[in-house]
Amino acid sequence: MSFDNVYEALTGDGDARWAFGTGFADPLAGVDTTVPPDVDRADLAAYCLMLGDDALIMSHRLQEWCTNAPDLEEEVALANIGLDLLGQTRMLYARAGHADGTGRGEDDYAYFRAPEEFGNVRLVEPPRGDFGDLVARLLVFATWRLALLQRLIPSRDPVLAAIAAKGVKEVAYHRDHAAQWAVRLGDGTDESHRRTQAGLDRVWPLVEELFAPHEVEERLARSGVGVDPAALRAEFDAVLDQVLKAATLRRPDVPPAPGGRRGSHTEALAPLLAELQSVARAHPEATW
Repeated sequence: MSFDNVYEALTGDGDARWAFGTGFADPLAGVDTTVPPDVDRADLAAYCLMLGDDALIMSHRLQEWCTNAPDLEEEVALANIGLDLLGQTRMLYARAGHADGTGRGEDDYAYFRAPEEFGNVRLVEPPRGDFGDLVARLLVFATWRLALLQRLIPSRDPVLAAIAAKGVKEVAYHRDHAAQWAVRLGDGTDESHRRTQAGLDRVWPLVEELFAPHEVEERLARSGVGVDPAALRAEFDAVLDQVLKAATLRRPDVPPAPGGRRGSHTEALAPLLAELQSVARAHPEATW
């Protein structure tokens, strides 16, 4: 967005919604939105909602660190990571509304669905925790999502390909940021090591679900549109092993928890959504 567009969004009389961090009404403006003719539109919409839900809920958890991070610089960094993910959410939700033919907008998907309608992985749901929890969760999430986005760049769906091409640059920074903190804390003091290891131990039961394919993911992977998450495991393990070794942290040996793509969520999701959706539901016709 140009400076002029930002200024107009802040001062003009149009329908720009700068409160969401953007000054444009259509997140997919300028992107080819043609759906490949042999692709099931319902599957494509469901897939975009899954990936968008992952980003939205993780973004919300990250914004909770504003005023809670160790220092101002880290608060800004985490806010920017959250905004990156929110931008991905907007484009994915817009694609879902176009693909399924309903024309639903990003606000409809974010604010007017019940918890059981969300298809995110459970990794993004647990409460904020301490900084060790944040570092562990962000490291796992960004490593997994970067591997996913890299494989979406050649997607036959032009919108997913465009989102992925932009997203890999953002998420590469997210992963690097989390890895640097993991090494700094894991190989730091006894207390920082203990807290980071504890965060990793709490996150690890939710790792296995990241690689368990949903039937929609399997169908779209076969058609060259989506990615089979099972194919991400080798890269994920290689990156985590390298970071954990440098951080003197151990890979947890804990049983996996059943997972969220099929609508089985943790008890933390409902109150998170109640907070996130409260203003929009109280004023459903409001515009910014």
